[in-house]
Amino acid sequence: MTYRIIYNETADLWAVAEERAAATEEFSNEHQALRRARELLETGEHHRVAVDDGAGNLLHGVRLQLKLGGFSGD
Repeated sequence: MTYRIIYNETADLWAVAEERAAATEEFSNEHQALRRARELLETGEHHRVAVDDGAGNLLHGVRLQLKLGGFSGD
């Protein structure tokens, strides 16, 4: 399954989810995608980050933070 990170500096989360003016990166597994999502959030440069698992599940906001809370990044 391919995982995709979608991010942008926009305050409009739906623009990020719909990929309008958003950057994307693809990863071959969840571990890599979550590691990159954590990096993007920790740098503070990207405040809108979403993870798409390719099956229609889009993690963002609190749900993504909860998922990353249980993810050590190792």
